Amino acid sequence: MYINCHSWFSLHYGTLSPEKLVKNAAAKGAKTLALTDINNTSCTYEFITHCIGKGIKPVVGVEFRNGPQLLFIGLAKNNEGFRQLNALLTKHSFSGKDIPAVVRDIQEVYIIYPKLIKDISSFKDHEFLGIRPEHVNRLFGKKILDYKDRLVAWSPVTFLDMDGYHTHIILRAIDQNTLITKLEAGTFAKKTEILYSPEELQNKYDHYPFLIENAEKLLKTCHIDLNASDKNNRQIFTTSREADFKLLEKLAIDGVRSRYGEHHKEAFKRVEEELRVIQKQEYCPYFLINWDIVRYAVSKNYHYVGRGSGANSIVAYALRITDVDPLQLNLPFERFMNEFRSSPPDFDVDFSWDERDDVLDYIFKRYGPEHTAMLATYSTFKGRSIIRELGKVYGLPKEEIDKIVADPLNVKENHELAKKIFHYMPKLEGMPNYLSMHAGGVVISEKPLNYFTALQMMPKGFPVTHFDMHHGEDLKFHKYDILSQRGLGHIKDTVELIRQNQGKIIDIHNTDKIMNDRQVKTRLRSAQCIGCFYIESPAMRGLLSKLHCDDYLQLVAASSIIRPGVAQSGMMREYIKRSHDPYSFEYLHPVFEEQLSETYGVMVYQEDVMKIVHHFAGLPMDECDVLRRIMSGKKAKGDTFQRLQDKYFEGCKKKGHSKELAKEVWRQVSSFAGYSFCKAHSASYAVESFQSLYLKTYYPLEFMVGVINNFGGFYHTEYYFHEARMSGGIIHAPCVNNSNTLTTIKEKDIYVGLTHVQGLEKDLIRRIILNRNQRGLFNDLKDFASRVDISTEQLDLLIRINAFRFSGLNKYELMWRKNGVLSQKTKFEYSERLFFPEEKKYQLPDLTEGPFDQAFDELELLGFCLRSPFDLLLDDKKIKQGILAKDLRDFEDKWVKIIGYFVCRKNVHTKHHKLMNFGTWLDLKGDFFDTTHFPQTLKKYPLRGKGIYLITGKVVCEFGFPSIEVYKTELLPLIKDERY
Repeated sequence: MYINCHSWFSLHYGTLSPEKLVKNAAAKGAKTLALTDINNTSCTYEFITHCIGKGIKPVVGVEFRNGPQLLFIGLAKNNEGFRQLNALLTKHSFSGKDIPAVVRDIQEVYIIYPKLIKDISSFKDHEFLGIRPEHVNRLFGKKILDYKDRLVAWSPVTFLDMDGYHTHIILRAIDQNTLITKLEAGTFAKKTEILYSPEELQNKYDHYPFLIENAEKLLKTCHIDLNASDKNNRQIFTTSREADFKLLEKLAIDGVRSRYGEHHKEAFKRVEEELRVIQKQEYCPYFLINWDIVRYAVSKNYHYVGRGSGANSIVAYALRITDVDPLQLNLPFERFMNEFRSSPPDFDVDFSWDERDDVLDYIFKRYGPEHTAMLATYSTFKGRSIIRELGKVYGLPKEEIDKIVADPLNVKENHELAKKIFHYMPKLEGMPNYLSMHAGGVVISEKPLNYFTALQMMPKGFPVTHFDMHHGEDLKFHKYDILSQRGLGHIKDTVELIRQNQGKIIDIHNTDKIMNDRQVKTRLRSAQCIGCFYIESPAMRGLLSKLHCDDYLQLVAASSIIRPGVAQSGMMREYIKRSHDPYSFEYLHPVFEEQLSETYGVMVYQEDVMKIVHHFAGLPMDECDVLRRIMSGKKAKGDTFQRLQDKYFEGCKKKGHSKELAKEVWRQVSSFAGYSFCKAHSASYAVESFQSLYLKTYYPLEFMVGVINNFGGFYHTEYYFHEARMSGGIIHAPCVNNSNTLTTIKEKDIYVGLTHVQGLEKDLIRRIILNRNQRGLFNDLKDFASRVDISTEQLDLLIRINAFRFSGLNKYELMWRKNGVLSQKTKFEYSERLFFPEEKKYQLPDLTEGPFDQAFDELELLGFCLRSPFDLLLDDKKIKQGILAKDLRDFEDKWVKIIGYFVCRKNVHTKHHKLMNFGTWLDLKGDFFDTTHFPQTLKKYPLRGKGIYLITGKVVCEFGFPSIEVYKTELLPLIKDERY
């Protein structure tokens, strides 16, 4: 009788999680339950699982709506019916057209209409009219009672009680972007959409019991089985399983020969072992599809990086899916794939941000739109955003909402509605808000995806499943992570800029040469890494400096120990200490020395957890991986954890370890596993970091332009221009004759791209460049205005940024002339001219440009000035007070003053929940330095954002890396802006 139940995946409508819906239905005594979310099938499998767990028969369907208008409810008779419902929803998502009120050619589905949209005598066998409990009494004497077999009891379920009803009303107001008091009738549910018990429903329909009987007949004939199986994935890449294995075997063996040569016994043995597991677990198509994807990338000359646990596989290395040598790094295959692993493995393959979409397009075309989709993510209501949403629907002014957000516990000052807001806030917390697109997860199915989910077309032009990666994993779908990364864009663009600017062809894939280059190692050791992928942040540069890191393996370790968990546990400091004095400590046990000597006995990687448990207690590597996953929270504990823990201690006993030692090793392993990092992941990052370092070392100007043009570094663009200047580049403001959309380089001259001018229209930039390419450089302002259609406001921006400086006139003279060249045009009409009409000569008043006018215009239009910010100091005597960053080590444990231009800060909370800051600055010479602002100092002298500060503090050195513990900061005044 429950033919129309909503979960909270009826977005902005339902109030119950799938688990809560099923749990409460079971408590009420329900035996069969139909989930029919509104235009959504996100939680279908989760709902089925919960139902089976509670002994309830699950039925699935969809409630179809156009906006708030309810059209009909569709119940799937079977799997084919569910596919038909999903196909209907998918079709209208793709087309953007409304769903029709009556659908045809949909056989394996029951349709329940909320009202008579056609004569009931014309209803087909699968069509019914739903009768709500509150409408039962209206049936008396009506003609439709002659068609009893077409009528069913219809009692929608949306909430549990009146509190749930009010939550629903809030959701509807959020959806309609209106006040609760202004919600229109028909846009929200009736108060009767409560989960009634079977007895309560029978009482409501007691005059017409056949309505409930008819509803139960429908539910009785519905059966669904969304089988969670590896068979849901694409099963064959070639023509058969046998052919797939033969192809994979050939590619792997050929790849090993290419990577290692003909006589590397360990490599050939490892590849045979991996192939055996891959074949046994039927993962040949998975490897071949990944190979096919990177093969396409290679054919297009796209740069990519295969990373993650997939880099633990020598087969992946042989197929060139990854470039990390698992033998060199002693990476266990079991971390990636083993017979005990219940969740499917996945490769992470990064592409440049501007090439990734083409790779995705290839995948969709290669494997078919019915079988291929991106995974969804669920964007949920959370945190302070809920306060803002609730404040809006209750009609609070923004100022009142801001007060509640800023100080939620201030009951006296906050609006009286704050109490209501905080009552409903936890009810919305974690509730799905809308479907979004996963960063790169793709699924490729054997049967059409509509057997499992509807698809939704996203603005980027790629469809997503309604389920996310977790629901997809439950269904055993393999995930192909096709990710975008701007670090690869830096590298790709730099290589091209070097070719254009210097005529050199760079082989950036010769990683052996790059990693052993003496100058690259020197740069790494000195932590001069601004712009370099993954190693440019203040924390990472500090770590590299403390480690005196100058080789690949140490950089791999650094990429892992920088993670918050390792640092907070104290193991990062211990690792640095041991790296400086390798004989200052004793290994806990010889196994630690054998397995962790590379990292001085410190567990740095996830693989270390596996190796220690395997070699210390004798557990098989595949079971060690299961244990690691449980400890890291990626797999539920259950009975497996206890069994493996018992097995660990039994293994220790057999190996003769004392109980105390076994417990200590277990403690270390279990405490570390929760925050450890995959070694293969770190290794992949380290390779890319070395490639960036190489380019920065030998081609610093092209490299910084490549970083600037990819808009994706740790720092603001300003500091990459600064770094280019420090490397000898001559930075020029945007120019209509020399600048393109993006920043360009000609020998040592770097022209800021027009895209950096705030407010300048993209279409105008395109027209300027097109006209210049077709007809040559612009002669002056008049020539420009005659050739390019431009508004007064847009021309103002170009003049203010000094884009016409080649004309010999200053910007005020150009502003004066601008009125003359634009006032002659009412509508822009471009035509070739043989002669310009004779120009009248006017005597211009004295229009002198101030010495700092350009700097202030740049600050407004670019967000930063292209000269040294210290030039703008009001009192240049302050400059003489400070020391320089390069001299900090000479002042260890001494109090100093230093002038610093603010770069960035990191907010951190102490264990007592007090705010402190780590700051990064530029000194007068343009060198970076770092500061620490403890809570007491920060409270007294807060950082007020961008500007130049006089900093007073004590120099401290940790492992040779200097920083300043700040006592006082003073924001220094700048010269007056005299433009206006």
